[in-house]
Amino acid sequence: MGTSRDTGRMLIASNRKARHDYTVLKTYEAGIVLAGTEVKSLRERRVSLVDAFAQERDEEIMLYGLHIAEYGYGTWTNHTPRRTRKLLLRRAEIARILAQTRAGGITLVPLSMYFSGGWAKVELALARGRRSYDKRQALAERDADREIARELGRRLKGRFGRG
Repeated sequence: MGTSRDTGRMLIASNRKARHDYTVLKTYEAGIVLAGTEVKSLRERRVSLVDAFAQERDEEIMLYGLHIAEYGYGTWTNHTPRRTRKLLLRRAEIARILAQTRAGGITLVPLSMYFSGGWAKVELALARGRRSYDKRQALAERDADREIARELGRRLKGRFGRG
């Protein structure tokens, strides 16, 4: 559970299925309004982004479906696991995001959660849903790229391993 030296980020959770189901157009970094016991659960990495999505409510962007497990040592002050949470973005960013989502066919999906400088952040993506044939094509491309890299590695090892 270490911190990456170059970015200062400590990854809490990532939504790998989102990159499979959606084509990511643009990403934003957003802060998130949390209760005290939620932060403690995040530090234990007890969070799931699987069903999470973001939408507009009253000219603000809210995160729905994010599951942060109750803190084990919490008392009556414990939070509700799937409550709606407000995302913190600049007003100009919110206006840009809302203009694109209102155009249609584009949704807001959380890709990952991490701590940056002690603050909990969400990587939010403007994304377009992929159809099943797009998903298959992306998988085929990834497999082909992996095979090319593997073969290139074999050739380099063979060439430099003899000398």
